[in-house]
Amino acid sequence: MSILVIGECVADIVRVPGAEDRVHPGGSPANVAYGLARLGREVTLFTQLADDAAGRLIADHLEGAGVRVEIGGVPARTPSAVVGLDAHGRATYAFDIAWTLEVDGARPAPEPAHVHIGSIGAVTAPGAAAVLDLVEGLKGRATVSYDPNVRPALMGDHAEAVARVERCVALSDLVKASDEDLAWLYPGEDPCAVAARWLGLGPAVVLLTRGADGSLAVTRRATVAANAPSVSVVDTVGAGDSFMSAVLDVLASRAAADLAGLGAEYLAGLLGTAAAAAAVTVSRAGAQPPDRDELKAAREELAFVITPVRGS
Repeated sequence: MSILVIGECVADIVRVPGAEDRVHPGGSPANVAYGLARLGREVTLFTQLADDAAGRLIADHLEGAGVRVEIGGVPARTPSAVVGLDAHGRATYAFDIAWTLEVDGARPAPEPAHVHIGSIGAVTAPGAAAVLDLVEGLKGRATVSYDPNVRPALMGDHAEAVARVERCVALSDLVKASDEDLAWLYPGEDPCAVAARWLGLGPAVVLLTRGADGSLAVTRRATVAANAPSVSVVDTVGAGDSFMSAVLDVLASRAAADLAGLGAEYLAGLLGTAAAAAAVTVSRAGAQPPDRDELKAAREELAFVITPVRGS
């Protein structure tokens, strides 16, 4: 199964008080593509990279894992983000990003069976228009997933940002969002109520990640909760992207029509595998997701409590 990921690459400059800056390849869509390649999936990333040191670092990182990188325009410099880490490894971001993806009528090859979009690339003008054009052209021939991965500093007007996010949700078969995403998009609203509303827009599955409180899978048929396993956290950079990669890997053989029928038992396994991938990632510096052997070992070693909340 060929997977197409569309979105930004970012050089993450990790800054910790009292230590030298560390530069890691990053960007949520790039991390998802990298994670899928680490799991052995055929994946293409349609993105922008400059011909500079950061661009070459990111390209080598992606291609070294087996990601096919296709470039839609060359920016003046590769986007960057200064990532500040607190004492618990939680990250905050300050961005230097322009997103001007160019398509010019081309469609990345090979024809994908699945398309993943998200983060800055899906909602930031002018490049977001090209992303949505690509997705709309492939919708129906490929399943679609979306992770808003909200970056408030780049979202602009709140109401307009919510409208852009909901347009992406409506195009998708599966959506993953964090509790922090939803708190910014819909302040004070119950995340499960938001998930139910998003299901009404079109997706068959909505996944909610809640940090140390675990994760939820919500469909029209069932809701399942999973705990977050106890691990030693180095930093949280890329944890949500590793979760997303593992989800797409598990669902790789599923058609859009199949997703609505996923039962509680299947959703439980999905959450457990995705949480194991995130746990491996937070245990080491930077966005370094597991390969298939590491994921299998983590899934077997880590303790999970899976609770069907609704349905079967």
